[in-house]
Amino acid sequence: MSQPAGAPHATPHAIRILIAEDHLIARVGVKTIINMQPDMTVVGEAANGAQAVELYRKHHPDITLMDMRMPGMSGLDAIIAIRAGQPNARIIALSTYGGDEDIRRALQAGVRAYLTKDVLHDELIRAIHAVQAGEKYLPASVTAVLEASSLPADLSSREMEVLSLIVKGQGNKQIAHELSIAEHTVKNHVKSILNKLGVEDRTQAATAAIQRGIIHL
Repeated sequence: MSQPAGAPHATPHAIRILIAEDHLIARVGVKTIINMQPDMTVVGEAANGAQAVELYRKHHPDITLMDMRMPGMSGLDAIIAIRAGQPNARIIALSTYGGDEDIRRALQAGVRAYLTKDVLHDELIRAIHAVQAGEKYLPASVTAVLEASSLPADLSSREMEVLSLIVKGQGNKQIAHELSIAEHTVKNHVKSILNKLGVEDRTQAATAAIQRGIIHL
């Protein structure tokens, strides 16, 4: 079937791209940008993490654009699942959130690039070309976030539970009841959390947890 007049013609060796994004308008927007490029083509579209894994295994795309937060299986879990079977999968993270812990988790999962969704059209294309060439790509804004908070939160699983309840506004007594631990144990966890996050009080801890992407509301 012939292409519409004025539409770009994909080259025989076009970069094959899978888009995983749960918001239809955003997915259509990214697809439009990709299909305008003569050396790129969209081979599949997923609306959640499970679909992304399924379509990756079906199409084996050159590049996967992965929204990090989707219903059901998250983008992060989808990345881990894909790379378990294909360690060399080239995946670019797309996220509304640019907290340093969000970025670190994605990089640890094996993404080759991390882009926030306010990224400019040209930067998306540069990232795809860089990753296709075997390089990593972090925009200046993402690098700045990591450099501004050079130390990861490094919280234990129990500290994460306590911090999550702090974010919900619970006091030490409530947290102790919720987690079935002694109140003095909660106080010790809170002290450790404040120290690791470099903050003075519970309010600052809650704010830092949300801004950095340590806890997701």
